[in-house]
Amino acid sequence: MIEYLGLLGGVALLVWLALRGVNIVLAAILSSLLVIVTNDLPLARGITEYFSFGPLGAFTFAGKFFLLFTAGAVFGRVMGDSHAAASIALALVKRLGAHRALWITTLSCGLLTYGGVVAFVVIFAMYPLGLRLLKEADIPKRLFCAALALGAGTFTLTALPGTPSVQNVIAAVALETDLFAGGWLGLMGAAIMFGGGMWYLERQRLLAALNGEHFVPGPLDRIANAAEDDAQHPAAAVAIMPLALVLLTIMLPRLFTGVLDEATLSSAAWPFELLRFASSQPIVWPCIALALGTLLAIALFPLVRRDALVIAGNGAQDAMLPLVNTAAVIGFGGVVTHTVGFESFTRVMLDFGLPPLLSMFTSVSLVSAITGSSSGGLQIFMETMAPAYLEMGISPGALHRISIMASGGFDSLPHCGAIVAMLTITGLTHKEAYRDVGMITVVIPVFATLCVMGVVALL
Repeated sequence: MIEYLGLLGGVALLVWLALRGVNIVLAAILSSLLVIVTNDLPLARGITEYFSFGPLGAFTFAGKFFLLFTAGAVFGRVMGDSHAAASIALALVKRLGAHRALWITTLSCGLLTYGGVVAFVVIFAMYPLGLRLLKEADIPKRLFCAALALGAGTFTLTALPGTPSVQNVIAAVALETDLFAGGWLGLMGAAIMFGGGMWYLERQRLLAALNGEHFVPGPLDRIANAAEDDAQHPAAAVAIMPLALVLLTIMLPRLFTGVLDEATLSSAAWPFELLRFASSQPIVWPCIALALGTLLAIALFPLVRRDALVIAGNGAQDAMLPLVNTAAVIGFGGVVTHTVGFESFTRVMLDFGLPPLLSMFTSVSLVSAITGSSSGGLQIFMETMAPAYLEMGISPGALHRISIMASGGFDSLPHCGAIVAMLTITGLTHKEAYRDVGMITVVIPVFATLCVMGVVALL
């Protein structure tokens, strides 16, 4: 009995410490120690293997995905410091008008994250411009936070095929698929997430106006007054080129392998060797795409060219916090998977008699909710339970896409590190903003995933 209480206590401690604002690395270590002690796990092995270097160890994950986090953060830093990200958003302002601030925020964040820019970098890049748009449109700040979450943390991370997100890469590595697996399922889910999210945001904007809510800046907010033709902002057509290069580099091998026959693809000529390499490297190839985008951005934008190494170094530093935080949560999960309680949970999920898709959705959702991390929950699921669902008859493509989408729902409960960080950046509290953020990042993605599952079940 003490083992089960210890497991629940460890999860509760992790959630409580995260909500209290305690560093997630420290919270994960303390929670892991509680689980180790109460489950009578060997202390040394629990710390050095289960938490650190085992199949689900923190450093195992960090080592595997270090280059992807770094490449994305460096690319994002260059796009931000060159003002290219702001130029793309300003082009949308010109096209849609400042009164469409929520649309502009969502579309800008979605375009940037789908192009490989790290979500945290997108939020930092969009925040100053977003404040100016909010002031002009007189929209409450809580809705801006929800729009950031919709564009940077939902459909582009889990649903859209081809995205170089960590979640998509985790599934591709574990299932030996590619970044486009379950593509039509992802497009369907993305449409529901985006459409449902924008419907909710626009409805709340109208209700806020009726209720007399206005934009109120925080005490630390500095509202920018930069004009669209500011000399420091590159032209939008030029600003989008690095993003386009990243996406094309990722997509073209997939397109060619889909068009060419096997005899042609097996040729020894170097273009076909490159195609085979790109198709077989779900981590390295997106990193190469991001590196090419970074080099093009440095070549195009004089603002970052002179100090390119310094800016790239700052970008590499930006990667450390999200990488270490995610790794720590996965390390906690690595400890949890060695407990009696987790074995019982796995057995119940696999033997309870639920339809395979519903059982899989429940498993991924619960693990992601416990860890407060979609990538952490997905990695744990892929290492421990995914093979069993393949044996049940779920196709690799469907398992790839639906499990990713499922990981991006209940991960965003109030203790989620990404939610806490976003609220900190925007200067809002859970009480002020989480109702809207939770609707965007939990309720609508879960609904979208269930809809996709229903379609698959009917086919």
